[in-house]
Amino acid sequence: MNATSTGALLLCRADPETVRPLAHLLREQMLLTRAGGEWSVLVPEGKPWRGTGPGGGDPEPVDRVLGGWATALAVGSTWPVLALWWDGDRAGYTLAAGFRRTVGYIWLADGTPVGEDEAMRTFAARLGLDPVLDLQALEELTRPDPESDAEARLRGLLAVLTRTGLTLPPGLGPGESADRLRSVAGAQRGAERIEWAGWRDAVRVELDAVEAGSLGPWVRGPRARAIATAQLAAGLPLLLWGVHRRSGGWAAAGAVLLAQGALGLAYHRAREAAERS
Repeated sequence: MNATSTGALLLCRADPETVRPLAHLLREQMLLTRAGGEWSVLVPEGKPWRGTGPGGGDPEPVDRVLGGWATALAVGSTWPVLALWWDGDRAGYTLAAGFRRTVGYIWLADGTPVGEDEAMRTFAARLGLDPVLDLQALEELTRPDPESDAEARLRGLLAVLTRTGLTLPPGLGPGESADRLRSVAGAQRGAERIEWAGWRDAVRVELDAVEAGSLGPWVRGPRARAIATAQLAAGLPLLLWGVHRRSGGWAAAGAVLLAQGALGLAYHRAREAAERS
């Protein structure tokens, strides 16, 4: 891999219909397509890691951008999100699941592991992988191997995930440039473009998803008010922190939490009013 092969993927353990409403709230242009029976993949159309974050300054590292996006998607859903990223110096992943602390691992370009072994054990547990066979394969990726570079390490990670039903189309994988990833994703049957069309359309898409139940039963259940309140409480400081750190990805996570919390409370009150009338 070299400086021109910087790329990123967001793997969501849900079908495209379920992923779509939350992806809109990221306010980023992306391509969404299926990646197996239980997975979808989001491919960024832009390259925010080459631009500047909010308020100017140096470009954001690709891992920070992807980590923020993964967190933003995961905190508003019941399914995990795996961000894969690579550039000329490093490659790695970030796994986000609900409000839990994200877990990640990094390899240098030559494949040298620089993460913590515990990360792989947490990764396996949160994705429900086999605690013996799958974990053994993952732990192999944390050991020195002069024959495996960073791209090979990520491909090894994906090989383990094929047992969960993940299937990436040929050409949509580690080591490819952002332009190549976008081209391959756009050529897939059923691929769709996620574009920001303003808050009105985003709210409509979100409410449709709530009515359909695609965001999970907790959105409409007895815990809805408490969860929406928690999202609002967590969203504002996260948004402010992201803006202060000039991190577009983490600012997006805060914005998604705020939007989800506000919509959750509004939906809950509307349902209560309808039941009383």
